[in-house]
Amino acid sequence: MLQGLDIAIILAYLVGTILIGLALRKKAQKSKDDYLLGGKDLPWYMLGLSNASGMFDISGTMWLVTLTFVYGLKSIWIPWLWPVFNQVFLMVFLATWLRRSQVTTGAEWIHFRFGKGQGGNRSHSIIVIFAILSCLGFLAYGFIGLGKFVEIFIPWEIVSAYIPFNVPAEYIPHFYGVVFTMFAVFYSVLGGMSGIVWTDLLQYSIMTISSIAIAVIAWQAMGEHEMNVPDGWMNPLFGWELDIDWSGIIDEVNDKIASDQYSLFGIFFMLMVFKGILSSVAGPAPNYDMQKILSTKNPLEAAKMSAFSIAALIPTRYLMVGGFSILAILFYEDLRLETAGILDFEKILPAAIEQFVPVGLLGLLLAGLLAAFMSTFAGTLNAAQAYLVNDIYLKYRPDASNQEVKKMNYGSGIVVVLISIVLGFFVLDVNSILQWIVSALYGSYVISNTLKWYWWRFNGEGYFWGMVSGIIPAMIFPLFTDTLDLYYFPVILLISLAGSIIGTYTAPPTNEEILKDFYLKTRPWGFWKPILERLKDELPEVTRNKNFSRDMFNVLIGVIAQTVLVLIPLYFILHDNIPMILSIVILVICVFILKKNWWDHIKKEAGVNIK
Repeated sequence: MLQGLDIAIILAYLVGTILIGLALRKKAQKSKDDYLLGGKDLPWYMLGLSNASGMFDISGTMWLVTLTFVYGLKSIWIPWLWPVFNQVFLMVFLATWLRRSQVTTGAEWIHFRFGKGQGGNRSHSIIVIFAILSCLGFLAYGFIGLGKFVEIFIPWEIVSAYIPFNVPAEYIPHFYGVVFTMFAVFYSVLGGMSGIVWTDLLQYSIMTISSIAIAVIAWQAMGEHEMNVPDGWMNPLFGWELDIDWSGIIDEVNDKIASDQYSLFGIFFMLMVFKGILSSVAGPAPNYDMQKILSTKNPLEAAKMSAFSIAALIPTRYLMVGGFSILAILFYEDLRLETAGILDFEKILPAAIEQFVPVGLLGLLLAGLLAAFMSTFAGTLNAAQAYLVNDIYLKYRPDASNQEVKKMNYGSGIVVVLISIVLGFFVLDVNSILQWIVSALYGSYVISNTLKWYWWRFNGEGYFWGMVSGIIPAMIFPLFTDTLDLYYFPVILLISLAGSIIGTYTAPPTNEEILKDFYLKTRPWGFWKPILERLKDELPEVTRNKNFSRDMFNVLIGVIAQTVLVLIPLYFILHDNIPMILSIVILVICVFILKKNWWDHIKKEAGVNIK
C-alpha cells in the first residue's frame, strides 16, 4: 500500500511533466520541425538518453523480469526477438546513412529513395499505414503493461468507491491505463519532441537512482540467503533444448515455459538471429527510434547518439531487471501474482516492488516506472503524429499555416490515443502483443526495407507490393493459429520477398536522377554499380563504399560488447565475481577495438562524407 511520502513523490513527478509540457509549448509551435524534431538542435547525448529512456519502458521491463525469473541467464538471448542488437547496426553505419537524407519522417524518406511517381507514392502510402499500425500496436502494448503494473499498488476497492459505474475485473488494468495515459498525452501533444526529450531526462535520472538501489537490495539479500533454482539457470549457454525444469522448486513455472514455446531453444535461437539480422540491416522501423535519429544535428551525431543509447540503457536496466528477478526467486512465497484467481507471471515486477521496496524509494521507483511508460508512449505518439501530419495532411495541404498545423498536431494525437486505448481492451497480455509486433508485423517490413538500401534496381512498386504481401498475412495468421509468431516469420518473409521481386520487375527502374541523388547523399554499400558508374561520368572523385567488411566486423564486436553489458550487472548481483571480471575484460577489449576500427574511421570520414 502506498504511503503519504510515496504518493507525494509520484504527484510531484506528474506535476513536473505538466510543467515541462507547458514550458516548451511555445518552442513546439514555431514550426513543423520544431514540433516533430525539436528544431534539429538538441544535443546527441540528450537524444541518446531520451532514446534509452524510451526503450526503458514499463511493459518491456515487466517482460524482462519475467524472462529472467523463469529462464535465468539464458534469458539474455530472448530480447534478440526485437532485436535489441539493431542499435549496434544503427551505431556502426545505418544512423549516419539515414540522417544524411535530411528528411522529417521515414515516409518522407521513401520519396527521397523512390521519387514521387506512381511507385514512390504507393510506397509512401504503405509505409504510412505500416507506421501507424506499428505505433498503435506499441501504444496498446504499453497501455496494458501499465494497467497491470498500477493495479498492484492502487487497490481497486479504494478506487471503485469513487467511480459511479462498474468495471469488470478483467478490465481494471485497462481503466488504470486510461487514467495515466492522459498525462503522457498532455506533455507530448503540447511540448512536441523537445517536451518528450526533457521529460525523458527526468525519467532516466529517476530510473538510474532506483535501479542502483534495487540492485544493492538484491545484492545484500543474495549474501544472506541461498537461491534455489534449476540446473542451467546460472549458465547463459544452451543446447538444442532449453532444459530448464522447475519441478519441485516452483512447479507452476513449467506451465509458463510450455506456453512460451521456447523449449526447442536451438531452433528458436537460429530463427531469432536470422530474423534479427534481416530486421537490423533493414534499418529502424518508422517509430520513435527513427524520429530521434532524424532529430540529431548531423550524421556523426546520429551515430554517437545510437552508441550512447546502448551504454545508457543496458547496465541501468539490467541492474533493475536482475535485482527484482532475484528478489522474486528468493521470496517467491511472499508475492501476490494472482488476478481473478489466475496466476500471472507478468505481475512479478509490480509484486516484487510492493514487497521489497521501502517507503520513499517506492514512490521514486513508481514515479520512474510510470515515467517509463509515459516516455515510450509519448515517443511513439510523436512518431504517429509525424506520419499523420507530415505525410498525410501536409501532402494534400502543403500551404497550411502554422496555426492549422498546430491544430492538426493536437487533433491527430488525440485520435491516435483514443484508437490505441480501444485496441488495448482487446490485448490479453504483454507477451501476446509483443510477439505479434516483433515477429508477424515486422516480418512484413523486413524484405522491402532491406532491399531499399542495398539494391539499385528495387523500385517503388517492388516496395509497395513487398509490404502489402507481408502485412496481409501478418494480420491474418494470428487469427487461425496459436503457434509462436516467430515460427511463421519465414513464411511471411518468403511471401513478402515474392511480392517485392514481382513488383519490381513489373515496373521500370526508379528515375536515374533520383537514384544518383540518393546514392551520392547516402553512400550505402551493396549492389549499386550501374548508378556509381553513371555518377563517375559526372563526378570522377566519387568512390565506392568499401566499408562492408569493416562494418560487419564492428557489428559483431558491438553485439559481443552489448551482450556482456547485460551479463555484468546480473553477475554482480549474483556475487558471481569471476565471470563478472571476465565479462568486464571482454567489454574493455571490445571498446578498444571499436575505438580503433569504428570511431576513429567515422570521425575521419566526417569531414568528407558526413555533411
